Amino acid sequence: MKVIAAYLLAVLGGNTSPSAADLKKILGSVGADADDDRIELLLSQVEGKDITELIASGREKLASVPAGGGGAVAVAAPAGGAAAAPAAEEKKEEKKEEKEESDEDMGFSLFD
Repeated sequence: MKVIAAYLLAVLGGNTSPSAADLKKILGSVGADADDDRIELLLSQVEGKDITELIASGREKLASVPAGGGGAVAVAAPAGGAAAAPAAEEKKEEKKEEKEESDEDMGFSLFD
């Protein structure tokens, strides 16, 4: 992923065809190790291709991947969030009470 990120940063920076040296320089600037094999693999796969077309085709492919129940979770989340708010308030009140109790013990020492 870091090699892909470096490639995209180079393209965003105006370099339409980054070289292995360009990617190594970007990765080195943030202290990341540059894996020559992965860099060469990426460059061979994107050679002669437009990055915007690659991203668009990737989005199309991801759109066809089943999410496996993500819709049910999204629907349930607002209901659970509303119920969680009162519970959070109760916890805060309990913590305040515990702090008040611990304040009473402040006058005593373990060695008295």
